[in-house]
Amino acid sequence: MTDPSHDQTGAGSPDQVPDDISSLDDLAPAGADTTADAAAVAEAEAVFEHDVETLLAERDQFKDIALRLQADFENYRKRVATQQADEIDRATGKIADSLLPVLDACEAAFTHRVEGVESIWSALIGALQKQGLQALDLAGQVFDPAFAEAVMHEPGDGGEPVVAEVLRTGYTWKGKVLRPAMVKVRG
Repeated sequence: MTDPSHDQTGAGSPDQVPDDISSLDDLAPAGADTTADAAAVAEAEAVFEHDVETLLAERDQFKDIALRLQADFENYRKRVATQQADEIDRATGKIADSLLPVLDACEAAFTHRVEGVESIWSALIGALQKQGLQALDLAGQVFDPAFAEAVMHEPGDGGEPVVAEVLRTGYTWKGKVLRPAMVKVRG
């Protein structure tokens, strides 16, 4: 068995450096060029730094692409939902439009005091109002061609034209004119 304090290299312990070595250059194998090694290490570090920067730039580029795609998809989803809601509104608006002659008949029957019509008329208009139908109340209002058609005219005091009489009720469906009112205008 050998005593570790009597090692052949002359070192007392592995943590101690022998006295005859004055620098790290003395530990290099004979004939090695430390300057070339340092240059190679520096070059390798530069390549490594360049590779890291390239990878980080690529990562940021892919992250931007992913964020843009996510935003585009979210916009697409919202656009499709809006288009579907508009299509549903148009389809239900067509149904409501097809029921307007029934409402007109009920209104005319009520005006002529036909019995039993009021409950049917109020139930029908109540159901349609829950879905978005609104009757236009234009009597006495300033004439607006976006909401009414003037089919009759009577002279007035020279001011703005005013709706004198509603001849046929107009309706809006969810804020859009479904059918303009037919009116008599004064002025």
